[in-house]
Amino acid sequence: MPFGAYLIALLVLASLVISALKILREYERGVVFTLGRFTGVKGPGIILLIPGVQKMVKVDLRVQVLDVPSQDVISRDNVSVKVNAVMYFRVMDPERAIIQVEDFQMATSQLAQTTLRSVLGQHELDQMLAEREKLNDAIRTILDAQTDAWGIKVANVEIKRVDLDESMIRAIARQAEAERSRRAKVIHAEGEMQAAEKLAEAAAILARQPQAIQLRYLETLTAIAGDKTSTIVFPLPLDLVEPLLRRAVVGG
Repeated sequence: MPFGAYLIALLVLASLVISALKILREYERGVVFTLGRFTGVKGPGIILLIPGVQKMVKVDLRVQVLDVPSQDVISRDNVSVKVNAVMYFRVMDPERAIIQVEDFQMATSQLAQTTLRSVLGQHELDQMLAEREKLNDAIRTILDAQTDAWGIKVANVEIKRVDLDESMIRAIARQAEAERSRRAKVIHAEGEMQAAEKLAEAAAILARQPQAIQLRYLETLTAIAGDKTSTIVFPLPLDLVEPLLRRAVVGG
């Protein structure tokens, strides 16, 4: 056999060996099909395949980040908002991720979009803005349950932004201002009520002890007398005058 034929045969053999050898990284697995039938999951390391007979599909086992596109959501109180989110998931079972669904990344993305609209549509706008942690957990639970059949584990879901139109932003600002005004009025009314209660208690105590009124009166006069720049005209209490008048009548 001529040397050229040996060289060609050697090159063909080398190409077959190269095509038969596959190297999988630590975070990769290979789903192997032999004549179209699933025959196992292999990796990591060097994998030997029979050329023309076996095919392998690589699967990445690392946590993958999926950006959920902005979705138009109508809240339960009929407010239109745009919401986008981010989802973190990983493949736990490469066999099911390849066999049970055609494209697990696309399927997970579409499922995340519909679930986001469905869950948020059941809540009012105030809940979307104030209870994100609760909503994140609700969305994650639903996605994790539905993707389990595909061998996928949803680790976390985070709502990134809730966008409102300008008219709704102004309405929320007016509502917040009205709420602050209402709270201020309530606090002022509560203060007035507490002050009135204390004055009523003081009046009741003074009513039981008439001498206390006179002492309070004298104490007030002492405080006023300290201001030498003012001319003060004050009434004389009948409690002080009455004993003098009685004594004058008896003496006369």
